[in-house]
Amino acid sequence: EMEWQRIIGGISGAISVGMGAYGAHGFKGKDPVYKATFETGSRYQLLHSAMLVATPAICGGHATLAAQVAGTCFSLGMLGFSGSCYMVGLKEDRKYGKLAPYGGFSLMGGWLALALLRK
Repeated sequence: EMEWQRIIGGISGAISVGMGAYGAHGFKGKDPVYKATFETGSRYQLLHSAMLVATPAICGGHATLAAQVAGTCFSLGMLGFSGSCYMVGLKEDRKYGKLAPYGGFSLMGGWLALALLRK
C-alpha cells in the first residue's frame, strides 16, 4: 500500500533543501528581512517534511486516523505557511503572506493530532 505521507514528505523535503540552497546562495533581495522570511519558510518546510515522513511510524501505520489527520495538517500547513513565506520573500511584499497564519495553525494541528489522537 502507498504511504502518501512518505511520498509527499520526501518530495517536500527535497524541495525544501533546494529552496534553502537558493535562499542561502541565490537570493538577491534588497531587504534582509525578506531573506529571513524566505529562510524561515525553508526551515519549517524541512522540519515538517521530516515529520510527515515519520508520521506513519509514529501513528502505527499510514491509514490510522492519527496519521491521516496529522499528515493532512502537516501537508496543508507547509503549503500555506512555507508557501506564503516564499512568496513574501521573493516578491518583497507582505501582502503575499495572508495564508501564513492558516498554514501555521494547520502545522499546529498536525502536532496536536500526533499528541491527542489514538491510532
